[in-house]
Amino acid sequence: MAIRISDQIRAKLAAEHDVGVPEVEQCFANRTGHLLIDTREEHATDPPTRWFIAPTNKGRLLKVCYVPRGDYFIRTCYEPNEAELAIYRRHGKPHDF
Repeated sequence: MAIRISDQIRAKLAAEHDVGVPEVEQCFANRTGHLLIDTREEHATDPPTRWFIAPTNKGRLLKVCYVPRGDYFIRTCYEPNEAELAIYRRHGKPHDF
């Protein structure tokens, strides 16, 4: 499956989160934990949005949110806050953070 990022999301990632496409791709390649599903009503999609936290090749941790529709359609990607890290440590079971 391919990673798909619309021009609008690509611009948002760069402007609001200082995240580039290569970093998103690296997170997919470096993911070691489980995928989690965003169950919040205000973020509901069909199919449900998946998310994970993984490091880039330079060690920057990013939360990647996407919708699987044949390919991976990126919704957002940014540095996770402490609450998101705690949730992922508890339920995603990553190895090194």
